Amino acid sequence: MLTYTYYGHACFLLSDGEYKVLFDPFLSGNPQAAIKYRDVRADYILITHGHDDHIGDAPEIAAATGAEIIAIPEILTLCASRINEAIKGHGMNLGGTLQLPFGQVRMVPALHSSGVAGGVACGFVVSMFGKNIYYAGDTALFYDMKLIGETDSIDYAILPIGDNYTMGPADVGKAMKLLGAKHLIPIHYNTWKVIEQNPMQLKYFVTGAQIHIVKPGEAIDLV
Repeated sequence: MLTYTYYGHACFLLSDGEYKVLFDPFLSGNPQAAIKYRDVRADYILITHGHDDHIGDAPEIAAATGAEIIAIPEILTLCASRINEAIKGHGMNLGGTLQLPFGQVRMVPALHSSGVAGGVACGFVVSMFGKNIYYAGDTALFYDMKLIGETDSIDYAILPIGDNYTMGPADVGKAMKLLGAKHLIPIHYNTWKVIEQNPMQLKYFVTGAQIHIVKPGEAIDLV
């Protein structure tokens, strides 16, 4: 069984019962955080870009758990500069695919600022336990989401809905049509006033897909 656990804002964990994959672990200073970074266990950490609300506690968690950080090379350099301990990292770039013990990770584009000089923002398509999970990271709507959906049959799309810095609910509805995803999990909203959203409004924009509203600290099985 593949389980999605939401830790708040854009941080979540995918676990197949053997491997734990952590995404954008902004926990310290996160008013939504459902767990302290010292209590997180992970085998891999995927980071979409270098803004503080995404890179978060990644270096500290990697040092404490031995988890391998997977990110754009500039992000790996930034992580190494923030901690005086050795951490494992694997650099990737847009279009690359990495085979891992649990399945594979494909790095895909995102339309957003990078948060680090020379870097670019990205998203990930993770194939794990027979499911294809698309995590967009922070992004605007872009038409090449259609290519992402055509390349990988997306089971679950994990998309930001907060607006202002990313897509809002109306554009998320368009993104779901482009992706052809069967399920939507909204994230990156209500952390601060500037990204306040009522996720129930998604039903007015998203058709043909099931919406899963997961609160920080909750977990669901991806079936």
